Amino acid sequence: MPRPLLYALGTFFGTGFAPIAPATVASFAYTVLWWAAWTGLGPVPLWLQVVLLIVVTAIGIPIAGRLEKIHGEDPSLVVIDEIAGMQVTFLGVTGGPVAWLVGFFWFRFFDILKPLGVRRLEKLGGGLGIMADDLGAGLQALIATQATILIAARLGWSL
Repeated sequence: MPRPLLYALGTFFGTGFAPIAPATVASFAYTVLWWAAWTGLGPVPLWLQVVLLIVVTAIGIPIAGRLEKIHGEDPSLVVIDEIAGMQVTFLGVTGGPVAWLVGFFWFRFFDILKPLGVRRLEKLGGGLGIMADDLGAGLQALIATQATILIAARLGWSL
């Protein structure tokens, strides 16, 4: 893969170079992109969400691994893992910007704390380890986001 493409994808088009909290910047950029796509194109079918997740994960593992070899262990500029984690977080989530912001905050919470064994996924090493912990955090965030939406609905709030 040409180096410019490697960096464009691995850093999610430069967001990984943010001087402060590049993972948060990339996650928020993806949330905004998701909102824009959903607003412009309408709901993204679940099957397409799954295909996009598989593609990002499949290319993310070797990209993250290659950038790790260049920049050292789990470099902060690599944020394609955050994108995959956000994709998991948003699987099947409908609603609108508030629901997606809820998902964003839950993902950042779980990605930072890495509870319930997620931190152990990093030990897989290389690109797989870089991607796996964010996919795990994304799964936890998906559950928390859906629970938040359900609780809000029970309270009569629409997210």
